[in-house]
Amino acid sequence: MNTLDFDKKPEDTRIVVAMSGGVDSSVVAGILKREGYDVLGITLQLYDHGAAVHRAGSCCAGQDIDDARRVCETLGIPHYVLDYEARFRETVINPFAEAYAMGETPVPCVACNQTVKFADLLATAQELGADALATGHYIRSRLNPVAGHPNRRALFRPIDSDRDQSWFLFATTQEQIDYLRFPLGGLSKAQTRELAEEMGLVVAKKADSQDICFVPQGKYTDIINKLKPNAALVGDIVHLDGRVLGRHDGIVHYTIGQRRGIGVATGEPLYVVHLDARGRRVVVGPREALETHRVYLRDMNWLGDGDLSSDAGEGFACFAKVRSTRPPAEAVLHVDEKGVYVDLSIGEAGVAPGQACVLYSAPGADARVYGGGFIERSERSPEAEASLKALLQNPVAA
Repeated sequence: MNTLDFDKKPEDTRIVVAMSGGVDSSVVAGILKREGYDVLGITLQLYDHGAAVHRAGSCCAGQDIDDARRVCETLGIPHYVLDYEARFRETVINPFAEAYAMGETPVPCVACNQTVKFADLLATAQELGADALATGHYIRSRLNPVAGHPNRRALFRPIDSDRDQSWFLFATTQEQIDYLRFPLGGLSKAQTRELAEEMGLVVAKKADSQDICFVPQGKYTDIINKLKPNAALVGDIVHLDGRVLGRHDGIVHYTIGQRRGIGVATGEPLYVVHLDARGRRVVVGPREALETHRVYLRDMNWLGDGDLSSDAGEGFACFAKVRSTRPPAEAVLHVDEKGVYVDLSIGEAGVAPGQACVLYSAPGADARVYGGGFIERSERSPEAEASLKALLQNPVAA
């Protein structure tokens, strides 16, 4: 077996590397080239939003494509650029704007991995005769054979928990996992940069890309207002108890859990607890109204060894993350007539529809990724749920 778990020599193993123009994917290409693999670099041009092209921290735009090309020249490997702007707009940008208009908090990086990178680019790599597609994500995969599938793989959290990107990869299918490789899972970010310096790569000190790469200056509302102008319609700011406290300029300017900049003053700390897209209302309340102990999931992607219904039918003990930056906490996954839902042992504040809930086998660095789903709705305390239900049943004044 070679280092990528293929039973052949590295020089006989073709690997396509998804190169964003950043230090991580560049080092992946460098590592594989050093080990003797037949490496091809592919960069996807995903967008070109003027100011974003030269903005520090962007990716997959003008300067980044040039950086990827220069890295490939240094390493002596072929480099190809594929124009995926239309596909990226269709599968990532437009759904992002639509989700915000519906009062959700989407995760565009997950959508990008689901559609553009691990579907379209993966298919291109297969067409090129590649044995695998390698990326610069900080996550690990290793063989996890089962009867009839000796090359089956499983995902695990990386060594560097500060760079853990498993939360963004929960929707990766088993077929995709078996084809993908993640050479940086056993390295820290500092080690990656040291390798970039050692290899003489121009991106060794380049700033990391931001989560929402296609948003110039970080103003996501500009994108939403352009694509979904109705999302910026004015409406009421209402308290959970039914009081109208003020007006807002569009629900897209608010997020669940927000405290500052709400635009009303009542003498008590208030938080955004719900976004009523249909009624164009921003619902606010005390912090305790945010406390969530159960989340219902849609589009569940199960990566466990067994069947989801049989594993979780009686309650499946695991660990869950509803934010990428939080460590996994104890949870129980259920599948029954109510749907797919997760009971969280530690209450989470500010849980919003559209976010991800990702499941793990343990809280540490060696935890296996069991998959996860998108949050469809959450349950707060009975008192908060009753108040919100009563409020949403009342018609909105014209």
